[in-house]
Amino acid sequence: MNQTTFSGRTLFLLTGLFMLFSFVAPSAKRKLMADKKASTVTYALRHPMHSWEGVSRDVTAAIVFDDETKKVDTVAVVAKVASFDSQNANRDSHAIESMEGIKYPNVTFSSQQVQDDGAGKLTVTGNLAFHGVTRSVTVPITRKMAGGMAIYEGNFDLKLTDFKVEKPTLMMMPVEDELKMKFSLAFRM
Repeated sequence: MNQTTFSGRTLFLLTGLFMLFSFVAPSAKRKLMADKKASTVTYALRHPMHSWEGVSRDVTAAIVFDDETKKVDTVAVVAKVASFDSQNANRDSHAIESMEGIKYPNVTFSSQQVQDDGAGKLTVTGNLAFHGVTRSVTVPITRKMAGGMAIYEGNFDLKLTDFKVEKPTLMMMPVEDELKMKFSLAFRM
C-alpha cells in the first residue's frame, strides 16, 4: 500500500467518523421558543390624572440555550404594538395611533451580548427597535424554575422621546416621557 492510498483512506475514514458523530452526538446548543400562553410583555405609563398598564400576551421569543454550560447564549423577542391591552379600547387605539402601529407594527429586541452567571442572574445587552428607531439597551434578568419551565423576568425604562414617539395627551396634558417595560418569558426545558 502506498502513502497516497493510505492518506486517501484515512481521510475517507475520518470524514465518515465525523459525519457519524455529527448525527449521533447531540448539539449542546438548542433553540427554545417561549410558551405564548405563559409569556407576557407589559408597559406602564403615567399621566398627571392616572397611571395604567398595557399587557401583550402575543409575544414571540426565542433563546439559544447551551445544555453543557446551562447558560443562555442569545435572546430575541417580538411583540406587536396592537397586541397590548390596557383594559380600555379607546386608550389602546389612541396608543396604536401615537406609536404609528400600522407603519411600525412590532417592538423587537435582539441580544448582542449575554452574561449569564448560570445561577439565575443574567445581564443582556442588545438592540431594541421601536417606532422605527433602534437603541442599545442593557437589561438585568432573573431566571427561576417552576414546573419544568425556565421563567426569565426583567424590567427596564425607556423614554418615548428617545424613540421619536409623540407623547399621547389627555385633556391637553401629555403622558410622562418615561415608559416602564417588564416581561416574563417562559420556556419549557
